[in-house]
Amino acid sequence: MPGAVLDLASAPPEGVFFARLSASSHTRTDPHVKEYGRAVLAWLEAAGRTVVNGAGVYELEVSKIRQHRALAQHGFTAPRTTAVFGHESLTQAARAFTPPFITKHNQGGKGLGVRRFESHAELESVAAKFAPGGENEPVDGITLIQNYVQPAEPFITRAEFIGGRFHYAVKVDVSGGSFELCPAVVCEIPQPGLAGSACSVPDASDQSNDDRSAALPAAEQFSRRTDITAETPLIRQLEAFLAEYRIEIAGVEFIETVTGEQVVYDINTNTNYNPAVETAEAAAGRVPAARRLAQHLKHVLERDHAVR
Repeated sequence: MPGAVLDLASAPPEGVFFARLSASSHTRTDPHVKEYGRAVLAWLEAAGRTVVNGAGVYELEVSKIRQHRALAQHGFTAPRTTAVFGHESLTQAARAFTPPFITKHNQGGKGLGVRRFESHAELESVAAKFAPGGENEPVDGITLIQNYVQPAEPFITRAEFIGGRFHYAVKVDVSGGSFELCPAVVCEIPQPGLAGSACSVPDASDQSNDDRSAALPAAEQFSRRTDITAETPLIRQLEAFLAEYRIEIAGVEFIETVTGEQVVYDINTNTNYNPAVETAEAAAGRVPAARRLAQHLKHVLERDHAVR
């Protein structure tokens, strides 16, 4: 979108539009790209165009505060979280958390600001990096502090939804310490400073993907989790949640803890699919998520065309 010119008096082209805006988009191309996206979505929706994952969904994507409150209000277990505006109160606010604890950016994606601290002194030693101009400055000035969540086993689960319905769940092995986990065990603070992310992202095979990491995870890190199905209570609860918020496409991440809780900590509405899992799905005669997504968009386009 950088460099585009939008004539507000013009009518958008006919068709179905699929919003793929990312919470981490400001780290690529242009720091104002989120505002460009908001303008385009407002233009499309004011003209009555069909937008998959439209403006309301986007506001949820780019705010982990919104996600946390929505999840908590709908009965999900979410990590205890404090939002810190600016950097001056960061270390003071962290005193209310027993180490280890996690920091992350409110407008996250690709592991932005996700760090685990083993002590308050450790955070104090790098607190200046959260200040304006610092290596870990959040784009909206908001840093989140969260409780550390201890997983029962070293993996997280990412449930993929297409058309608001469950497609499959992916088990992500985190024992290697290189995945975006937010409040989980392997988000480590790099030394000596905070430059760079300790996290990688499921699908980086296509370098045009919005969320990616320079270091690709090993293929065996990702596998389909067959014990999570459409009948799993958490999945049913998530489907109802997505329907209420009109979220058609999403990847929802959760951790199963040593105390038996299922902690939901991230909603990705511009989800990518792991190529190793997708290949295995095709080889097993099942429909890969990317193909199912294409089928869903085809259905939406046909439905929209029939109505018009």
